[in-house]
Amino acid sequence: MAIKHYKPTSNGRRGMTSLDYKQNLSGHEPEKSLLVTLPKKSGRNNQGKITTRHKGGRNKRKYRIIDFKRNKDNIYGTIKTIEYDPNRSANISLVVYSDGEKRYILSPKGIKIGQKIISGEKVDILEGNSLPLYNIPEGTVVHNIEMQPGGGGIIARSAGASAQIQGKDEDGKYVVLKLKSGEYRRILSRCRATIGVVGNEEHSLVNIGKAGRNRHLGIRPTVRGSVMNPIDHPHGGGEGKQPIGRKSPLTPWGKKALGVKTRNNKKSSTKLIIRRRKESK
Repeated sequence: MAIKHYKPTSNGRRGMTSLDYKQNLSGHEPEKSLLVTLPKKSGRNNQGKITTRHKGGRNKRKYRIIDFKRNKDNIYGTIKTIEYDPNRSANISLVVYSDGEKRYILSPKGIKIGQKIISGEKVDILEGNSLPLYNIPEGTVVHNIEMQPGGGGIIARSAGASAQIQGKDEDGKYVVLKLKSGEYRRILSRCRATIGVVGNEEHSLVNIGKAGRNRHLGIRPTVRGSVMNPIDHPHGGGEGKQPIGRKSPLTPWGKKALGVKTRNNKKSSTKLIIRRRKESK
């Protein structure tokens, strides 16, 4: 998808870019049977307390039900549309199966309207097809990868995301994946994945350009801790610009921040990680 630039008719327009949706999307209305209401929560929990800061004020939108499990086996589906999804960075494709059922899937790079896709144990290694990891050859690039068999894809779902199959264990129980972050980890070979890379990879190149555009996305202003008062943030206070003044940066609640590892080492899945991201080889 091409990047669209604007003339600098105002300070907000200067440098602003967006994706040219007319070039790659089919322009159809979303499938009504796959839409559900998405209430605004503004980062609040069931008690009305803000648990995620800097959220609120977005445009109204509906949620598209996405088939992350891809468990409709051995039935061919046809790509009918490629659509914009306001709830994710990737585009989505409407698949109409030969028995008449309709489902949305993440749109892989290079997928075209009218193309046939299929899921199953032993299907061809083609973009958009879904099958278990033990039947996918080494070196293949995949996305929408499950972490538990039958649980639905969790890994590599955003625009341009993918992982590469590095090999299999001797007993065939696990498959080794290289993730975009540089992490190497084992995944149960019975888990499913979809062949190819998630499309819309130019999404990361878009320049928002002005604050109002972020407000439409539901992102509220983010204020630096160093410009706050001491009562509001550990980094606050002082005359003019001041350094942090502590041994390590902290969050507003006094926990270590900025580059500190936050993963719980007692997680059961830690033993499946061969090499962490950002680790030296």
